[in-house]
Amino acid sequence: MKRHALKAAAAAVTVVAALGSATAHAATPHAATALPSGVAAPYLYLGWGSPPSATSVMSATGIQQFTMAFILSDGTCKPAWDGSRPLTGGTDQQTISAIRAAGGDVTVSFGGWSGNKLGESCSSASKLAAAYQKVIDAYGLKSIDIDIESTEFESATVRQRVVDALKTIRNNNSGLKIYVTFGTTTTGPDSNGQDLIKRGAAKGLNLDAWAVMPFDYDEGAIDMAAATKSAMNGLKNDVAAAYGLSSDAAYRKVGFSSMNGITDSDGETITLADFKSMLGYAKSHHLARVSFWSVNRDRPCGSGSDADSCSGISQGTYDFTKALAGYTG
Repeated sequence: MKRHALKAAAAAVTVVAALGSATAHAATPHAATALPSGVAAPYLYLGWGSPPSATSVMSATGIQQFTMAFILSDGTCKPAWDGSRPLTGGTDQQTISAIRAAGGDVTVSFGGWSGNKLGESCSSASKLAAAYQKVIDAYGLKSIDIDIESTEFESATVRQRVVDALKTIRNNNSGLKIYVTFGTTTTGPDSNGQDLIKRGAAKGLNLDAWAVMPFDYDEGAIDMAAATKSAMNGLKNDVAAAYGLSSDAAYRKVGFSSMNGITDSDGETITLADFKSMLGYAKSHHLARVSFWSVNRDRPCGSGSDADSCSGISQGTYDFTKALAGYTG
């Protein structure tokens, strides 16, 4: 999905606003939030899109958690924010510290559409697992999101490597919540997504949620709430079949990450009413994770705004985040 295209040149001038009041410090124990980690955690991206102050968003909306994006490869099998900013000691850690100081927490997301992916840069599952573990340990994480897209998603070899690495992470981090996120069709995962789920089941990989991104369908102006529900039903069916679960149990092992406002696909728009309908569906089936891309875009556009910093639709500031804050699984 083009929503994840990185704009490294803009990163240096846009990260400062997202820091909140805390200064950088080493990861320390912190109080648990009211919800299991990552259940309702919209994406916050410091690389572009005029990132808002995370703590201000928390105060304005009641949201407690964010999905921080993205951890990428620095060109080798070493993790770095956007592949270029330091893993610790920089603006990303300052933001995480500020969120935690305000009583919240984060899910760290690996991958996205653009940039060098760890799944491709690491030559073995053991090396990939070590790269994931380095980030988990650096921040004392309670949840991670593997956002597998583009060439990382399209390669059967890399899909297996990711599954094998996550099996190691699961074995070594029993309390960690693990989410895997990827694209979808309107009727559910495509062949790559179905293969990824089957490989996970064959490996005995017990994820907290298989999640899809139900947008960028390239089908023009369609009913996005209905398309999301259809995609989720397809995902549920694939997970149920692969893992031998009932429909109810499978729903509790899936989730979605939507997009707010005008998406990257021509004619495609997700309104606040659409998103609230999606949330109603999620509540009725007790989905394991709901998110959206992104907090950066959760505001109306002003003069000079671009698609990375506003939704392109008529809305109030942080309307989508406020709606998501009420989701408890």
